[in-house]
Amino acid sequence: MTTAAVAALVVRYGLVLLFLPFSALDKILNFHAAVRQCEQTVASRQLAIGLLLCGFTVEVIMSAAVLAGIADRAAALVLALYCIATALLWKRFWQEPDFRLSGKSAGRDVFWDFMKNIALAGGFLVLASGGSAVGVQHFFEQPLASSNPYRMTRHGE
Repeated sequence: MTTAAVAALVVRYGLVLLFLPFSALDKILNFHAAVRQCEQTVASRQLAIGLLLCGFTVEVIMSAAVLAGIADRAAALVLALYCIATALLWKRFWQEPDFRLSGKSAGRDVFWDFMKNIALAGGFLVLASGGSAVGVQHFFEQPLASSNPYRMTRHGE
């Protein structure tokens, strides 16, 4: 593997590092606590367990696809949507009773977590689209194609 390919792998791992291994492993090691936390939002134990299992699957499989470069653009889109969904479901800063812009505020801490999820979604959308209009068009034409992130070619080939 070339130095450039290793650098590309490291960059991609930086995007999925939160999920693989940390969040996925946390769901395994702290499963009951994760279910309790999820139940506070969905009010059903069965739905909470189902959502956690779906989340675990998305985190592991989509992160692996991004790293492997297999349908990586589609996987990045799924991870972007996952980040947005988790921000909206579990980072509800607007519902915090003490949300304010200055001074001590747990709500502001939740706001920053919300914004981090949205920013991470943006990073995945750049990966999915190639960061250009041509990349967006290519994604729509072939959504399951790989971006071939580790292949060495000249720019424009």
